[in-house]
Amino acid sequence: MLRKIFIKLHNTATQQRKKQIIDLLDYQPEIKILDLGCDDGIRTMEIARKIGTREIYGVDIIEEQLMRAAQLGIKTTKTDLNQQLPFENNYFDLIHADQVIEHIAFLDDFASETHRVLKPGGTLIISTENGSSWHNIFAAIMGWQIFSSTNLSIKRGGLGNPLAILRHEKK
Repeated sequence: MLRKIFIKLHNTATQQRKKQIIDLLDYQPEIKILDLGCDDGIRTMEIARKIGTREIYGVDIIEEQLMRAAQLGIKTTKTDLNQQLPFENNYFDLIHADQVIEHIAFLDDFASETHRVLKPGGTLIISTENGSSWHNIFAAIMGWQIFSSTNLSIKRGGLGNPLAILRHEKK
């Protein structure tokens, strides 16, 4: 029962966050976008459609998801975001990183790399889970990991929080 409530809250917050990000974007068909942590590319394509661009790049660490994204027309690269990005300096007009920064080990390097590949005057959109939200505070009081941290090991089902949203999902 409690897990279902958290899933509903998570899904509502996710939809609100996605809408807020889309609302930030303007039609700019001439720009190049990079989605850091593009997953299967579905979200990346929503952003590309809003902007109107066909210059769409995505990186992820999971090969199967990159194959799905590539089928949508995204130029994909397998990359660990804790490493140097395999792109030229000042290459992208827009970089999107939704729900990935909380999984980055070296934030200074990540910030430097995004700055390096972003054109001067470009746009960087980073979104992350609010560690101070009431459901994360509840998890901390119970001695559990916050919800985004529990999804670091999907194969094992979300370690450190018995209510983890992705706990029983198979990737």
